[in-house]
Amino acid sequence: MASPSSVPRWTPSPSPGRPRAIADDGFNSGGDDVIFPFGDIPTPPPLETEALWATGISGGQKRRVSICIELLTRPQLLYLDELTSGLDSAASYHVMSRIARLARREIMTVVAAVHQPSSEVFDLFHGLCLLAYGETVFFGPASTAKEFFAVHAFPCPPLTNPSDHYLRTINKDFDTDIEQDPESKTRTSTAEAIEILVKSYSSSDTLQRVTREIAGIHDLGGASVKRRNQASFLVQTLVLTRRSFVNMYRDLGYYWLRFAIYIALCLCVGTIYFDVGHGFGSIQARGSMLMFTAAFLTFMAIGGFPSFVEDMKIFGRERLTGHYGVTAFTVANTLSATPYLALISVIPGAMAYYLVGLQRGADHFIYFALVLFMCMMLVEGLMMMVASVVPDFLMGIITGAGIQGVMMLNGGFFRLPRDLPGPVWRYPMYYVAFHKYANQGFYKNEFLGLTFPNEQARGPPTVTGEEILRDIWQVEMGYSKWIDLAILLGMVVLYRLTFLVTLKILETVKSMA
Repeated sequence: MASPSSVPRWTPSPSPGRPRAIADDGFNSGGDDVIFPFGDIPTPPPLETEALWATGISGGQKRRVSICIELLTRPQLLYLDELTSGLDSAASYHVMSRIARLARREIMTVVAAVHQPSSEVFDLFHGLCLLAYGETVFFGPASTAKEFFAVHAFPCPPLTNPSDHYLRTINKDFDTDIEQDPESKTRTSTAEAIEILVKSYSSSDTLQRVTREIAGIHDLGGASVKRRNQASFLVQTLVLTRRSFVNMYRDLGYYWLRFAIYIALCLCVGTIYFDVGHGFGSIQARGSMLMFTAAFLTFMAIGGFPSFVEDMKIFGRERLTGHYGVTAFTVANTLSATPYLALISVIPGAMAYYLVGLQRGADHFIYFALVLFMCMMLVEGLMMMVASVVPDFLMGIITGAGIQGVMMLNGGFFRLPRDLPGPVWRYPMYYVAFHKYANQGFYKNEFLGLTFPNEQARGPPTVTGEEILRDIWQVEMGYSKWIDLAILLGMVVLYRLTFLVTLKILETVKSMA
């Protein structure tokens, strides 16, 4: 079921699973035909002041929205599970009557699992299937069920809803209470009633008629149905990208709250390390500030995990209905998140960069922002991988935080690379942790080309940035900072591909189960 934040407006928009045959004009008019008869569904406010106090929509409105979303694709077979749950009697009748009219108009087969339908809703169904603990109690025209129960000693009392009578007859969940009731001593037990009805149905004329009808349909070979082409991969990706982008814009918790926190953190960093200068003490200050940027600023990317888990729930439902594939979802999520992550990287990053007084030059700042952006993308990819395996948002945040904590410890700052224990921590963890490449890229971008006074007792009067990188930070100098950036980009792609492959493997495992 879609949440208010994940489906924020009910104005019909192109569905990633809609057939190509439906033109935009026809789709919009068809959307009006589907949505408006299902009752009033208010439009939540956009991202403005009143959106902070928006309470979303009710459970019944959510259910109607979900039904409308499925009907927009014009399916030829529609399965609805407990579609009237959460709806009052009037809403249940109007929803079901509208679905019945659409089914007749669109030549659609509707299979619905309904709990406790009213008599008016029950009369809308043509066929009825009653199941009890793995046994078929009745399967046939709904209009003949009342006679079937009456013939076999279970008549429906006058002025009683037939569906209530059927369910009460075959539901043995409360047999213990009934047996203890002195007023029900003469009543046939539910288990006995089910046994009688199952045996009676297996030898009834209703079963024979249904069997002959099924055999006749089978002999016809099925109706010739013109297959409608599904939307192409490009259309699916574009529609999903637009929908995800709008959702991220409206959901304050996805990026906007993080954006505000990043501004506050970068102001703190900028004022604490304000104008560090070029003295010998600024070497440690610059390194600490850059480490904080690579580690803790990117760590905050886990804040959007709960919102992504909600997106995963919607993806799971829409994927089961065949609207789009895993690849389209992954690509669309990446494209829609890119502008927000770029905004977070550039604006707060610029505040921290220039307040601290890091190396001047547009090329140096651009590289700084690119590394920060890659780290953001990488952490989001990591959390996507976690979400595919750990769907609970609290456990997912704990898992993601733990993974990043281990990577921070092995990033080459808290413990210098040559001091890391060889097994496990240096090989392979030091080379697996993305903080290694982020720190080294930041250090090369900042220190190369600078000269600092040497305040140590021995040595030359000045120390170069290259010497600082090699001797103090133990940075690998065999390649340029752009190689570090390229490795980060490769890790971004690798994490997204791992997420995609994980989802496909889970799909395969579930289909085989």
